[in-house]
Amino acid sequence: MTTIQRLHTQPRMSKVVVHGVVAYLCGQTSSGSPAADITEQTQEVLRRIDDLLSQVGSHRELLLSVLIHLKSMDDFAAMNAAWESWVPAGTAPARTTVQASLAHDSLLVEMTVVAAVG
Repeated sequence: MTTIQRLHTQPRMSKVVVHGVVAYLCGQTSSGSPAADITEQTQEVLRRIDDLLSQVGSHRELLLSVLIHLKSMDDFAAMNAAWESWVPAGTAPARTTVQASLAHDSLLVEMTVVAAVG
């Protein structure tokens, strides 16, 4: 039987669930500072993803898929610029980007990640 590991678990969710050699991260957002633009929020989200991946023995080169929610598709190019400077060449995951209403008005981007571990 494969063990399931849960990190940073609260009543509603875990920030990371690892099953076998796959890690599932809950949607990562920035702190939501109203002064932060899409570039700053994207960079903060990517730092959070790096941190959670490292906690389970993974890293950005092992991304399998990423679902990105943007408050506005007007931010698509700026988010992509931050994203492309973060993802190592040749390791881009399967990715989907959609426009969506996010949990708070100040949030501009949310990313949900699936990555290999090991």
